[in-house]
Amino acid sequence: MAHGTHDYDVDPRNENIIIRVNDDLLPREKAVVSVFDSGFMLGDGVWEGIRVHNGHLAFMDDHLRRLYEGAKALDMDIGRTPEELRAMVQETLDANDMSEASGVHIRLMISRGVKSTPYQDPRFTISAATIVIIPEYKDPQESTLTRGVRLATVSTRRGRPDVQDPKWNSHSKLNCISACIQAAKAGADEGLMLDPQGFVATCNSTHFFIVRRPDGPGTPENPGPIEVWTSTGDYCMPGITRRNVIRLCDRRGAEIGVTAHQKNFSLTEVYGADEAFVTGTFAGIAPVTEIDGRVIGTGERGPIVEQLQQWYLQMIDEEAHV
Repeated sequence: MAHGTHDYDVDPRNENIIIRVNDDLLPREKAVVSVFDSGFMLGDGVWEGIRVHNGHLAFMDDHLRRLYEGAKALDMDIGRTPEELRAMVQETLDANDMSEASGVHIRLMISRGVKSTPYQDPRFTISAATIVIIPEYKDPQESTLTRGVRLATVSTRRGRPDVQDPKWNSHSKLNCISACIQAAKAGADEGLMLDPQGFVATCNSTHFFIVRRPDGPGTPENPGPIEVWTSTGDYCMPGITRRNVIRLCDRRGAEIGVTAHQKNFSLTEVYGADEAFVTGTFAGIAPVTEIDGRVIGTGERGPIVEQLQQWYLQMIDEEAHV
């Protein structure tokens, strides 16, 4: 049975969480939005997934920057400053006694607001933006980080920015949902999506990387150069974990002979990779062991992925001032 990169163990504490809807803190069963809300009717909104690490909102500045950039591109007024929104998130954590917690994942969702009638024109919006903050006790399953995931290449492409800009982290996710469905029907955990030219772009809910040794496998004494490849970024959301992995390779890669490259590459180069992995806010870095029925590398988590995972955990500790 396929498992997604967002698999988690059910935590009974989530049955009693307090959810924020605009200025109200409500028990889970009473946290609702209007059927006339733009997000419900049209997918008209932006969102962020945020991790809490030792009570710290990890990479919150990056998340807020992406959120407000997307809202501005959609000509949507959030109606709160970044500082006010950060305070709202913190108040929601405080209401749930999560202020010192780890293993908490927050979904911050903002829609354009309530409509006067079901219609797409933003001028029919009659309220301020709708803000919803859902904090949950949720950690990725350990097997996702060690056993790895399987991908299937799907027919749904990442579109050009003149169709729907892939850099928007919007509520409108039907292209990614379509990719997810195709992958699940193929028995895979996630869909690997190509760009309009047929180069590898990203996955339906994570970003994709491969590890290649251009000079061959090398030896223990002389392993040779190691390259970490990801797409150009032209057809994927500006992932925060993706960017942090590139930063890690730039800052620490010399320790093990690793360099990062954002470039075009094809499925042929993917199938021949030594290692592969995906990144995202929820699971961090997860190995990929199979793509389209081809075993990647040894079929197990490789040493470069394991090293990057360790560096990423250290990066989060530093970000949280642990």
